[in-house]
Amino acid sequence: MNQHPNNPLHGITLEAMLKELQSHYGWEKLDEMMRVNCFHDNPSIASSLKFFRKTPWARAKLEKLYLDFRKASR
Repeated sequence: MNQHPNNPLHGITLEAMLKELQSHYGWEKLDEMMRVNCFHDNPSIASSLKFFRKTPWARAKLEKLYLDFRKASR
């Protein structure tokens, strides 16, 4: 059943991560935590998705933030 036991992000979309983080922290706090323009200047899920899909270093940072958030909420 669990085909990717070593990948905690398997099955979680980038959009789902963004929505959950934004719902919990809000745009302002996400901007403080990551310092990326898509969270500062006219933030939206759509603009954030576009940025993170094109920017591997930022996506890796977002994924780490999400994993830390999930670990802390257990």
